[in-house]
Parts: sequence; C-alpha cells; structure tokens
Amino acid sequence: MSKKNKSKIKKTLVEQILDKHKIPYEQMVFETYQDGDVAQLNIQKHAEQDQHLIYKTLALIGDKTGPLVGVLPIDEHLSYKKLAKASGNKKVGMVPLKDLVKTTGYEHGANTPIGIWEKHKYPIYLDTEANEADTIMVSSGQIGRSVKLNPHDLINLVQGTIVDLKE
Repeated sequence: MSKKNKSKIKKTLVEQILDKHKIPYEQMVFETYQDGDVAQLNIQKHAEQDQHLIYKTLALIGDKTGPLVGVLPIDEHLSYKKLAKASGNKKVGMVPLKDLVKTTGYEHGANTPIGIWEKHKYPIYLDTEANEADTIMVSSGQIGRSVKLNPHDLINLVQGTIVDLKE
C-alpha cells in the first residue's frame, strides 16, 4: 500500500496496520537528536515539510475517563481545558514520562494514534484542522518515523473525535 521510498525501509507495526486496513500512506523519515532523556525531531532539517501538517500525539489522563489521546499540529499548544470538556473530564494532564511506555506502549517521541488505538482503544481527539487538511503526518511508532496519510482515513480508523484542541 505504501509508496516506496528509494531505499527499502522495514515497515513499522503502524504501517502494517495501515496495510491491513488498505489505507494508503507514504513513509517519512525525520532526523532526530537527543535532548537529555528525550529524542526530538530536527524540524529545521525538514523545512520542505509544512510543519503545520506534522501532528504530535499527546498521551493524557483524564480525572474521570483515564487515558486519552490528543493529536494536533506540532507547532500548536494543547488546551487542557478544551480537551477536558470535550472528553467529559473535569481536568486532564499529561501522562508522566516514567509511565508513558506502560500506558501507551510507546516511548516519548514515538506515540502514535494508530498504534495506541490498535492496542488500547483509548479515546482519540484530533484537532479540527486535521479535518480540513488533504494530508497530515503522524508518528508511525518509532522515533524519527512518520506516515503521511489522508486525515479522514486516520479519523475513521481510530474512531477519532474532531474538536478544537488549540490554546
């Protein structure tokens, strides 16, 4: 299903899930660097990519619902208040870094709505802008690896809820 890159890249579990559901995507590889204990994308090296179309996946805990996921452009800030209201919580907060792998199955920088949904079925909330884009990029479950796909395919696959998540 994927468009082949010039060099053969082993498929991630997320890419295999997309193949299984016959969802077209393009494999993306981003250079990363270590910032303390956390791997960061080297966005400057990828100026040709519209950074507003690169989406981050944030794992949170709601006081009433437990784990949930917010997905929004990497250049935006999450409104905890808006996500809490949309998800039926009084408040939400980020999953502590020490609990991230235990909660989502992914390390910081590799969280993906596709893998989290497939494994845990946590509620996924995507920012309204995803609904308006032709394509977006989300992590494919490994640091520095993403998939570019139609956001409507993603929304349908993860049974995502569209809501304004930005501050």
